[in-house]
Amino acid sequence: MLKFDNVHFGYSSNIIFSGLSLEMNPGEFCFLIGKSGAGKSTLLQMIYMNLFPHSGVVQFEKYDSKTIKAKDLPFLRRKLGIIFQDFKLLRDRNIYDNLAFVLEVLDTPKTEIKRRINDVLTDVSLIHRRNSMPDQLSGGEKQKLAIARAVVNEPVMILADEPTGNLDSETSGEIVNILQKINARGTAVLFATHNYEIIKKVNARILKLDNGKAVRAVFK
Repeated sequence: MLKFDNVHFGYSSNIIFSGLSLEMNPGEFCFLIGKSGAGKSTLLQMIYMNLFPHSGVVQFEKYDSKTIKAKDLPFLRRKLGIIFQDFKLLRDRNIYDNLAFVLEVLDTPKTEIKRRINDVLTDVSLIHRRNSMPDQLSGGEKQKLAIARAVVNEPVMILADEPTGNLDSETSGEIVNILQKINARGTAVLFATHNYEIIKKVNARILKLDNGKAVRAVFK
């Protein structure tokens, strides 16, 4: 479902990728690791085509970076759920309305909106906070809400950019468990992280960005 083929990319004289190639299968759970500046966030942005390679091709399902038209970008992005480390929640509306907004822009029927929101809030154990405002939530609850928002549109793949970066170990474990449950239903997950303790506890493929390329890594 996802392929990077000989991708080159950089900023000015700073080379990020030099011949990067990788593949990911439908329903797979992969960790993405690498030192700061290795290009983890850049790689995720290339998947939803906010950034494009200088050469080489990024392909996601039927879309590829060489031929995609601007009018097709929204359709590609509807297939993806993106979880940001800084949450990017709408602070002027409650939890329910944060999620409803995602579906309303797609003209989803109100009965379907309600069903989906109740389902995802139950999945992340936030159904009791559905009327709370984002600023009333803890850091862990905000990240759970960010996950709920990422999956409410039923994407085929989740891109998680350091989702446990600012959380304690117990809450980080809860976040990983939620993503594993989502993955078990068939949604692919690409999880960028610096938290190697989490990686050791999950049976998943590990891709390491190193010197502009992606290599398979093993943790014991």
